[in-house]
Amino acid sequence: MAFIDEIHIHARAGRGGDGVVRWRHEKYVNKGGPWGGNGGRGGDVYAKALRDVHLLSKYRTKKEFKAGDGENGGSRNLEGENGADLEIAVPVGSIITNQDTKEVYRLDAEGERVKLLQGGAGGFGNTHFKSSTNVTPKESTKGKSGEEATFFIEVELIADIGLVGLPSAGKTSLLNALTNTEAKVGAYPFTTLEPNLGEYNGFIIADIPGLIRGASDGKGLGHKFLRHIKRTRVLMHLISVEHEKPLEAYQTIRDELLAYDTELGEREEIIVLSKIDLVSTDVVAQMSRKLASVGKEVLCVSIHERNSLVDLREKMLKAVQ
Repeated sequence: MAFIDEIHIHARAGRGGDGVVRWRHEKYVNKGGPWGGNGGRGGDVYAKALRDVHLLSKYRTKKEFKAGDGENGGSRNLEGENGADLEIAVPVGSIITNQDTKEVYRLDAEGERVKLLQGGAGGFGNTHFKSSTNVTPKESTKGKSGEEATFFIEVELIADIGLVGLPSAGKTSLLNALTNTEAKVGAYPFTTLEPNLGEYNGFIIADIPGLIRGASDGKGLGHKFLRHIKRTRVLMHLISVEHEKPLEAYQTIRDELLAYDTELGEREEIIVLSKIDLVSTDVVAQMSRKLASVGKEVLCVSIHERNSLVDLREKMLKAVQ
């Protein structure tokens, strides 16, 4: 299923039921009077956060949502049933903006629920209007329309570890090796056009699609996926040995992250020299020394070498705990 991280939908709360004019007609009851009930309330519209990043994909063909209408009132002063509330499921990390009122709702925790639209009130039956001066009221009122609005929903992934780097740095392959995920891998840039998620030891790992110089200005995949990095606890920065200038590759992505959000510079970071099985140990050592000049530990990793993956997993667990 294709990953969709932003979408527009239109929602409408339920209309209230109408109040009715009814009269009490019972044997031995003289001048029974009004007996018309009120209409039921229209259903409200809610959004609820669930741990499923693909939820918005289900709304590609369904953009209209409506809560239930309230029932009309009945005889014997019976009030109509309330309309059924509508609950729209969205991924954890969703930001919902009411395009009409500009209200913004954030759902950051699983099970979190917010009311988006209020259902219309039910109308009054003629019993409601009875008084000492109006013992036979003939008026009733219609139910009110529910609120409606267009909403823009965007998702910022909330992950424990985010894999970042230039295209073809080996992020997806590493995700598959660490979590037994089966994300698509290809030998060409931008194979990954949507974030892939995996889980290791209860922690969520997100493979963020490859960034390029100028991503913070919207080039390449640009802001579309940079925003997913904002709420990631730890950044795992991959630099492939195939890149002739590893330090430059590292700094390119580092600069783009900082240009997008300076707070990313304070984020815990793990630097990984990837695909080390493609070159000699001397080349690996030379590249490691160059990357070490940034003042941080560099892990040399091959998805085909068990020991290097064990070391990386230990580093990951220390960083997120």
